[in-house]
Amino acid sequence: MDVTTPANDPWLVVGLGNPGPEYAMNRHNVGFMVADLLAQRIGGKFKRAGKAQAQVLEGRIGPAGPANRRVILAKPMSYMNLSGGPVNALKDFYKVPVANIVAVHDELDIDYGTLRLKLGGGDNGHNGLKSMTKAMGAEYHRVRFGIGRPPGRMQVADFVLKDFSSAERKELDYFVDRAADAVEALVTEGLERAQGTYNS
Repeated sequence: MDVTTPANDPWLVVGLGNPGPEYAMNRHNVGFMVADLLAQRIGGKFKRAGKAQAQVLEGRIGPAGPANRRVILAKPMSYMNLSGGPVNALKDFYKVPVANIVAVHDELDIDYGTLRLKLGGGDNGHNGLKSMTKAMGAEYHRVRFGIGRPPGRMQVADFVLKDFSSAERKELDYFVDRAADAVEALVTEGLERAQGTYNS
């Protein structure tokens, strides 16, 4: 492991998105899609988390033995630009070190379906990251899911709040599955090994 926190500390994996069925298939909601798939793999269902404005699922990721990790999956229910409040509340409640937080989010400056894993850095104009960084600093992990840039003169806000195109949807399940694999590798194997496998 190349994180500086004890192996028995829990991890908080946050899928970023907007709540409500009208946003479900938006490009901006790919973090929710990855979180939902991870929940299926764990075999549980999201539940409302007490005072934190989020849905959560507690479980474990990884093979039996030293690499097995306690994980809290979360989907903030506050809308993207207010994600920091719920995430910070969950961090405090579950006593998760900031370095054990993983934000899964859409990324404009990466080609569709490409993944980049990193620790810390700027928000690149992403309102969910901006809110999280304001609430607790920037030293959390990110799994960045490429969605590409808007075509022509389309505004960024319009592009991210549109559903994936029919052509994109043909490969979406595969890419979401790969992103979920990347989250599991990051949590169980550490950032460097996960980057070696999934940063393309």
